Amino acid sequence: MTQEKELTPLLELSARVGQNPLLTQASTGNASIKLDGRLWIKASGKWMADALCEDILVPLDLAEVKECARRGIDPTVLYSNASIETSMHAVLPHRVVLHVHCVKTIAWAVREDAPAQLGHLLHGLRWQWIPYVQSGLALARAIEQALSIRAGTDLLVLGNHGLVIGGDDCAAVEDLVGEVQRRLAISPRLTPYPDYAALADMADRFSWDLPDDDDVHALGTDPISRRVLSGGLLYPCQAVFSNSSTAELFRSVRYYDMDERLYRDRPFLIIEDRGVILNRTMTRAERAMIGGLSQVVGRISDTSPIRYLTEAEVHESARVVTNNYRELANAGHDSGR
Repeated sequence: MTQEKELTPLLELSARVGQNPLLTQASTGNASIKLDGRLWIKASGKWMADALCEDILVPLDLAEVKECARRGIDPTVLYSNASIETSMHAVLPHRVVLHVHCVKTIAWAVREDAPAQLGHLLHGLRWQWIPYVQSGLALARAIEQALSIRAGTDLLVLGNHGLVIGGDDCAAVEDLVGEVQRRLAISPRLTPYPDYAALADMADRFSWDLPDDDDVHALGTDPISRRVLSGGLLYPCQAVFSNSSTAELFRSVRYYDMDERLYRDRPFLIIEDRGVILNRTMTRAERAMIGGLSQVVGRISDTSPIRYLTEAEVHESARVVTNNYRELANAGHDSGR
């Protein structure tokens, strides 16, 4: 009963966060609490939005996980269903830890000048910037190093990745999330209206789906969004959920150049000045991710100095993550379009 009482606030927080697409999309993000020598953490591939209707948490031996991290062993070797970020949660000293792919944070975290910009925006908070590091052990070690230099940090902004917040309890963590959301707020651009008539005709010819989300269509209708996407990949999940290691998939195609034979195997098409259509093979998770991408890109200005992922970073991310994370994320969520 005591354990259930302790876990309930984390599950309720996870559900609220998971149902907010500006904080997490599909199975991205994770939450944990340290109780009586155990690390209760969201299992890999689970959706935080399902926290109140599914068993999304797994209990791990905290000392064992820490020892794995100390010896350079990924805990997922011992716990196959553990989050890829288990090491990060274990090395952080906070009782409650929340990691989210907050679109407002990512819109800042993909900038080359992010540390300077965030220094002004987050002034007064106990925060640190972590330049992009591959998820897993590498990220955990980078965080350990940062904390050894500046103990007492409650907030970490991860370059090209997201946000990590720690606290004594769920209420403190949620309050800090709200404060960060307020400080990093960027209004999405006003964008041209989609050409639904042309898109409907094309979706019918391809036997694809037509999204009813104007923000997703902005990936095609908005010239700034098209320019941002054409430059490279912004963060790992963009590559993982599209199963693409280059920006080619995200470059728009011209409406009058459309040829079904050339594009039938793509998960989606961004059509210049018109909008977006989705292959019916796209899972619910993949659709949530493209929705998140549209929210991030819509908050990046045409003058932002963007720091794209390098080719090596994209390939390493695919190697570490894709083999189990993408499949688990899609499991049980293949329908629901």
